[in-house]
Amino acid sequence: MESSPASSLRVLVHGGGIGGLTLATLLARRGHTVEVVEVRDELDALGVGIIQPSNALHVMREAGVLDACLAAGYEWEILTIADPAGNPRARIPQPRMDDVPSANGIPRPALAALLADAARAAGATIRLGATIATLADDGEGVDVTLTDGSAGRWDLVVGFDGIGSPLRTRLYGDRYAPEYTGFANWRVTVPRLPQVEGVVMCMAEQAKALLTPITDELMYLGAVFAEEETYRPGPDTAHEELAKRLAAFSGPIAEALASVTDPAAVVYTRISQVTVEEPWHVGRVVLAGDAAHASTPHLAQGAAMAVEDAVVLADALRDALRDGESVPAALAAWEARRRPRAMWVQALSRAVLKQEMGAPTTAEEDELLKVGVPGAAHVLVKPY
Repeated sequence: MESSPASSLRVLVHGGGIGGLTLATLLARRGHTVEVVEVRDELDALGVGIIQPSNALHVMREAGVLDACLAAGYEWEILTIADPAGNPRARIPQPRMDDVPSANGIPRPALAALLADAARAAGATIRLGATIATLADDGEGVDVTLTDGSAGRWDLVVGFDGIGSPLRTRLYGDRYAPEYTGFANWRVTVPRLPQVEGVVMCMAEQAKALLTPITDELMYLGAVFAEEETYRPGPDTAHEELAKRLAAFSGPIAEALASVTDPAAVVYTRISQVTVEEPWHVGRVVLAGDAAHASTPHLAQGAAMAVEDAVVLADALRDALRDGESVPAALAAWEARRRPRAMWVQALSRAVLKQEMGAPTTAEEDELLKVGVPGAAHVLVKPY
């Protein structure tokens, strides 16, 4: 039999991304002993910028970093749908969750830095340049050895280690490898145009380009195209290859593109998803965020789902300690609450991708698409 839970837990978070650092902050602020282990030598987030919709900002408030996110980013309220020349066709107000802003664009490196600072300030330890070497769950705790030679015993191990999750592979082998959707995302940071005061999404046939403000001075240009799985942009020609794909666009997209002269500034990412169909936890080891349910970016909800996972997991553990329940029972309750919402976001996001790119959709996807992106935004500002 498992012993009664103590008043606090020892938690190892595998992965120092947005979800992992948010969980570390929330748990450490509640008095738990938390260590984040990250394989990279620095928490230098890859990519350009990220959209924090209102539900993500709601979690940032609970983690005590909302003001810092808004100060580092660019708050906005209106999504503009435009033609390839940038002429507005619709202006869609974005809903709010309680009294937090509708949306915030922020550079990924800035978000990574402020979340790391918050986790450390809350009392969490961040160990860089290491990953899990061995792991043994005996039902009462998890013994872990890291690749740097350190070892410890933990009440819980959380895998916030991304779409290529090594912890997922450790639990399930290659059964849930990332599934490539056939499309890829091109992004590059450029100077913000004065007229870009919120996301501007320009639609052409089987192509989408958008401009997202992330500071007063900067925005990012993003574009989605069908690409072969083996394709990679040339290291010296990535900006030229992007320009060819965006030839159908003029107006602000062309103006932004004209400032891109460095091929190394172009970030190319294949759009894949992961669906772990088996339980997201095995004993005292749990997968969260992209490790369990990575989705396409078409609802701007990938990181939002990760930070929602974090706050709901922190709450589930709090409730378990209060009620004398086990850690595995807390994980089961957490998954029962999170899986339906995360799977709905994943399914709708992929359906939106296929619809925008002119790809065939299934009857189930057509039914999902009836809610539309504005409808989804209103659903997602409801309690998680």
